[in-house]
Amino acid sequence: MSRVIGMRILFIGDIVGQPGRKAVARHLRRLVATNGVDAVIANAENAAAGFGITPAVGQELFDQGIALLTSGNHVWDRKEAEAYLAKEGRILRPANYPDDVPGRGTHVLRVGERLVGVVNLQGRAFLPPIDCPFRAADRELAELARVSDIIIVDFHAEATAEKQAFGWYVDGRVSAVVGTHTHVQTADERILPGRTAYITDVGMTGPRDSVIGIRQQDAIPKFLTQMPRRFAVADGPTQLSAVLVDVEESGRASAIRRLQIVDD
Repeated sequence: MSRVIGMRILFIGDIVGQPGRKAVARHLRRLVATNGVDAVIANAENAAAGFGITPAVGQELFDQGIALLTSGNHVWDRKEAEAYLAKEGRILRPANYPDDVPGRGTHVLRVGERLVGVVNLQGRAFLPPIDCPFRAADRELAELARVSDIIIVDFHAEATAEKQAFGWYVDGRVSAVVGTHTHVQTADERILPGRTAYITDVGMTGPRDSVIGIRQQDAIPKFLTQMPRRFAVADGPTQLSAVLVDVEESGRASAIRRLQIVDD
């Protein structure tokens, strides 16, 4: 893409375990250099062996050049998460969790001379019934709009209908809505009429020959028997799924492009 923009943001889809982190280490610096990326954001709720995040894993990803990590319902799967999120402002938990939950749901990134607001929200369809993400968005966007015209939302949700409804709800108020959680990249990237970039799901960064990152031999018996099973992250070839979002000086999106890099 030609560079006639104010800012280019790379958002990496859900990083799953060590395979996902290795894919980031293998490709991120080249992606940033060849695409003229100004800032990198990634969802990391599955980055620690497929479930949650730890301080060591978070630092590993920051060291690779990721500026901010978002999350979702699995962010609490590691016992270290509560204390870590309470002190590390560069890792977000969904903003529609109750106020007394550790961590924050928004962050303002300084990218050169510009400020970029980032909001993490979690849907409620087929997920724990936390506070309304639509009303939480109204509250958080009103605050961030005082700081920056560029606002990126990670909408972490299961239902495609809820994600699409949310995209239309905030169209024109944010620069981009990027969906996460399902680990399957969708092909519906577009610029909505209000100049908000949208995609239902960015996809997964992790083991390709898997069931959303989990070993096939763990996932298939679960569906056959409905019995509890311990899941482990798969190995083998990896993929990196992401989107590039171009944002004009006004905060309006001008382009969104899917990326998927598959390693043998």
